[in-house]
Amino acid sequence: MATSKIRIVKICERCGMEFLAQKQSTRFCSHQCSRMAYKDAKRLERKRNTEARVRTHVQEIVQSEIGDKELLTFREAAALLGITKQAMYALVARGSIIAYKITSRLSRIRKTDIDKMLESNPYISSPLRSKKQREPITEFYTTKEVLEKFSISNSWLFTVAKRQNIPKVTQHGKTYWSKKHCDMIFGKRDTSVDEITEWYSVPEIQEKYGMTLSAIYCLVSKVGIPKKKEGKEIRYSKKHFDAAKGTAEPVELEWYSIAEATEKFNMSRDQLYHYIKTYKVKKKMVGKYCYLAKDEVDALFENIFTPPSI
Repeated sequence: MATSKIRIVKICERCGMEFLAQKQSTRFCSHQCSRMAYKDAKRLERKRNTEARVRTHVQEIVQSEIGDKELLTFREAAALLGITKQAMYALVARGSIIAYKITSRLSRIRKTDIDKMLESNPYISSPLRSKKQREPITEFYTTKEVLEKFSISNSWLFTVAKRQNIPKVTQHGKTYWSKKHCDMIFGKRDTSVDEITEWYSVPEIQEKYGMTLSAIYCLVSKVGIPKKKEGKEIRYSKKHFDAAKGTAEPVELEWYSIAEATEKFNMSRDQLYHYIKTYKVKKKMVGKYCYLAKDEVDALFENIFTPPSI
């Protein structure tokens, strides 16, 4: 039988040296390493068996020492329950079991109290949780309908569907998506975009302001200019872009972008996020951009940075 000519670079599990193997199941670089690894496994197995026998023997000795004793030390009580001495002290501290103080350094636990504790706390198995009945999905979108309704790309649809586990069925080579799940996931968008009527396309911005594509993306990301997708083309709010370039009056917004908030209050992003999380400032997500409620942020930092009156 001919041997395989394929050579696979692998690392020996015994010596850690790199070697060429003919099979993916090969674990060791040589017969010596294989034999030594086998001996190590057998040695570890004997060690575990010995430790198990010792534990059993110690338990038998403890049980014979306890015998019919009514008053037990903490070590004996812990051995009787099969727990550590520290766990026994914790049970006493919680009041689960009573310990009796004989002297300032001598305490004992009654065996009958251990029996009472066990009898008063029987194990009750929780009823099996019945699996929630899934509602049958009867309404579906085709892939084309999803792309047209939510103005997303085909690749983004499949990426989000895999991430969010959107139910789908395939019939005759066509993929159908759950209408309920698509509306819930892709329907989360900023409704204020619908109020904007004038938009710039990228060529219009480049022609008017002489900006490169990377400069446009940088400004949009920094200022948080609203945008929308029409087919395969991205459009940007005309009044917001003009305001950002200084050719129009600034747009009064009810929301701060992260960049605006950090610049106005002279703090880092980490500091700002700390205050947002601590004081639960209202925020919203527009795509991947986070916006903060302007009135709440102003009131928050006015109270924080205003010195207390004496």
